[in-house]
Amino acid sequence: MPPATSVIQIKGLRKSYGSLTAVDSLDLTIEQGEIFALLGPNGAGKTTTVEILEGYRSRDEGEVSVLGFDPANRGDVANAWRDRIGIVLQDSADGADLTVEESISHFSKYYSKRRDLDQLINAVGLEEKRKSRVHNLSGGQRRRLDVALGLVGTPELLFLDEPTTGFDPEARRAFWDLIRTLKEDGTTILLTTHYLDEAEALADRVGVIAQGKLIEVATPATLGGREEALATVSWRDQSGLLREESALDPTSILRRLLNDFQGEVPALTVKRPTLEEIYLRMIGEAK
Repeated sequence: MPPATSVIQIKGLRKSYGSLTAVDSLDLTIEQGEIFALLGPNGAGKTTTVEILEGYRSRDEGEVSVLGFDPANRGDVANAWRDRIGIVLQDSADGADLTVEESISHFSKYYSKRRDLDQLINAVGLEEKRKSRVHNLSGGQRRRLDVALGLVGTPELLFLDEPTTGFDPEARRAFWDLIRTLKEDGTTILLTTHYLDEAEALADRVGVIAQGKLIEVATPATLGGREEALATVSWRDQSGLLREESALDPTSILRRLLNDFQGEVPALTVKRPTLEEIYLRMIGEAK
């Protein structure tokens, strides 16, 4: 395989607001074609970091490269750089009097590589609302339009800030399929989300940020030593539901239970900590 190409490189990033340090000496590299989820509680520094990468916020210290460009620069080079990125903000309220298709068509004119209008409307599930005015959309439908506007320029790098807020479960799964398709096409995606199942379903790697510091970067399966975490085995017998916690070797427990029950073990489960449990432990320890 050819060596990975870094799309985002951050070294020693710092940003303060008065006495508050929002981002504290952050180092991070995101490779081409990966989905990277940045996780953290409100006020942890996620939004500040992403807005610096998008060129919307200045930094105090550090080096930043996004698609080989410093987002702090301005001018014609910056315009060409913006043509290569897509942004789905957490909140937006543009073009409320336009219809869905008018809004997408209008914003597509800012990009040199426009995605097909009909395909994009279908991809975000707004076929039945394409003639509806934006101010008449529900919150979830408006969020789908925001996603469409972020994708309209066929970006090489896509920033997604809480993209599925307001989506029902079916719409969230459909959106996940769309994101996986974008990854297959080579799009690099930086995702911020409070839905830990979303991060686990989509992300190649996750980073946890708390109090402005990047605590750890790992795959969802290995974050915080998750793959080696102690397991809990539970089952049911005549006395009720039983469990053995902190099992270093759950296989030995299973063998014993199979022997005891001479067959199927009632209500048997083997559970290691979820990504959410690991995440909550990590940010709790960082306080």
